Amino acid sequence: MQRFHTSSEEETIALGERLAAGLPRPCVVLLIGNLGAGKTTLVKGLALGLGAAVPDEVTSPTFTLIHEYGKAVYHVDLYRLDTAREVASLGLDEFFDREDAVMLIEWGERFPELMPTDRIEIRIEGHGDEREISVAKL
Repeated sequence: MQRFHTSSEEETIALGERLAAGLPRPCVVLLIGNLGAGKTTLVKGLALGLGAAVPDEVTSPTFTLIHEYGKAVYHVDLYRLDTAREVASLGLDEFFDREDAVMLIEWGERFPELMPTDRIEIRIEGHGDEREISVAKL
């Protein structure tokens, strides 16, 4: 497990950009943390590092559920879904099977039975502007 500390939104974006360089293709990344922890901010950096989008283009898909950036970067937010059946209806397993896809999933830990066992988990804990970020490959 790797651990990181950031002290601003800019540092969190920069960390995401650095982490993107080490992501395999395909991969599923679960972003785990409370509301406001900085999950979408980290995605801004991941998308930048993957060459898929600049930070200003990345927004939370809370209401649309899935945003696509570039050719194969998918940002998913499962916060508003309550049941595994609702999540399954999105067809995420089809994205999981795409050989070049990078899936960045917020709140995916709520539905572990639907997530691949081979995944990366990024946990974010926020304390004011400070962030403790840990990265683990399962």
